[in-house]
Amino acid sequence: MQTTTSQPQGYEGRTVTVQSHSGIPVYIFATVFASFCVITGLIWDICWHLSIGRDGLLSPPHLVIYLGAVVAGLFSGYEILRKTFWGSPLEKAGSVRIWGFFYSSLGSLFCVWGALSMLTSAPFDDWWHNTYGLDVTILSPPHTVLILGIIGIQFGAMVSVIAVKNQLKNWLDKAADTGKKGDKTLFWLFALSAGFLLTIWYTLLSEELGRMQSHRSSYYQVAGGALPLLLMAASRAVSHKWAATAVTGVYTFLMLSTLWIIPLFPAEPKLGPILNHIDHYQGFHFPLLLVIPAIVIDILRNRYQHLNDWWLAAILGSAFIIVFFLVQWYFGAFLMESPYARNWFFGSHYWYFGNDPDWQYRYKFGPWMVEDTPSLLKGLGLALIVTLISTRIGLAWGQWMHKIQR
Repeated sequence: MQTTTSQPQGYEGRTVTVQSHSGIPVYIFATVFASFCVITGLIWDICWHLSIGRDGLLSPPHLVIYLGAVVAGLFSGYEILRKTFWGSPLEKAGSVRIWGFFYSSLGSLFCVWGALSMLTSAPFDDWWHNTYGLDVTILSPPHTVLILGIIGIQFGAMVSVIAVKNQLKNWLDKAADTGKKGDKTLFWLFALSAGFLLTIWYTLLSEELGRMQSHRSSYYQVAGGALPLLLMAASRAVSHKWAATAVTGVYTFLMLSTLWIIPLFPAEPKLGPILNHIDHYQGFHFPLLLVIPAIVIDILRNRYQHLNDWWLAAILGSAFIIVFFLVQWYFGAFLMESPYARNWFFGSHYWYFGNDPDWQYRYKFGPWMVEDTPSLLKGLGLALIVTLISTRIGLAWGQWMHKIQR
C-alpha cells in the first residue's frame, strides 16, 4: 500500500513516498533483483560455453540475463514516467531532467540505458555466433555491449539504493523501530548491488586473474588496478563499519553458490573437437579471497578516518596489495598444484571440453607462468603504484556517491 508521509522537522523541501513498512520504494527491490539475474545468468552462460559450447538466442542462461534486463527496464522506466507525468513539483525538483522533459533518478536512468544496451546486444550476439562461431574470449564485440549494459544496470541499482538511503535518512532517524529496520535493509540492498557489481568486475578480468597467473606480477597489477577502485568506493559510499567486508562477502557467496550448484546438472559438449569428455557442467572459478583484505581495509579505514584522503589512500592501498599478495600467492599455488583442491568445493579439476585433460601443465606452473625474483619484485612495485592510484580514485568516487540524493 502506497502512502505519502508528511515532512518531518528538519527535512523540508522533499517528499517521502513510502511503499512498504520500511519506506523503501518497490523499484529499488526490483533493480537489485535484476542485478542478481544478470550476473547469475552471465556466470551460467560462461559455464554453458565451457561445458556445452553451443547456444542460441533463447538458451536458458540468456533468458535469465534478459529477465534481468526486462525487470530493470520496466520498473525503472515506469518510475521515470511516474515522476514525469504524475510526480509533484518537489519530487521533480529532486530528480534529474532528461531532454528537457523527462524526470528521473540517476539510478533509474542508468538502469534503463543498461536494459536497452543488453537487449540490443541479443540479436547482435546471435548474428555473431551464426557468422563467426563460438567465442574464444569473454570480451567479443557483442559481449562487450552486453557487459556494458549489465554494468549499467548494476551501477544503477547501487546508485538507486544510495539515493533512497540518503533521501530517507532524516525520516528514518525519527522512528526508532522502522528507522533501524529500514536503514539495515537499505545497507544490505547496497551490499548486494555492490557485490553483484564486484562479481561482474571480476568476471571481466577472470582471464587475467586465474590460478595459472597467480605467480606473475601482472596478476597483482590487474587486481591492484581494478579491485580497490570499487572496494574503496563502496566502503566510502555508505556509513557502515564493515561495508567493504559485506560487499566482498556477497561476491564470495555468489561465486561459491554458482560453483557448487551449476555442476550438479548434466551437460555434454555439442561442438567439436571434444578432447575432455564430460557429462556435467564445468564450474567457474573459485572466488578470490577478497574478504580477507576487505576486513583489513575496514579496520584501517575506521581507525584512520580522521586522516585526509591522500594519507588514507596510502595506508589502505598499501595494506590491500600486501594482504592480497600474501593470501593469493599461496592460495593460488594451492588451487593450482594441490590434489586437495580437485574437488567440488574448490573446483580446480573443472576443465574446458576442448582442452586436453592430460596436458602436463594442468596441475602445475609452466615456465611461462612464473617470473624470476628481480622481475617479480619490479612488477610488484608497479602493482603497488597502480593500487595506490586506484585506491585514491575509489575514495573520491565513493565520496561522490555518498552525496547522491537524486
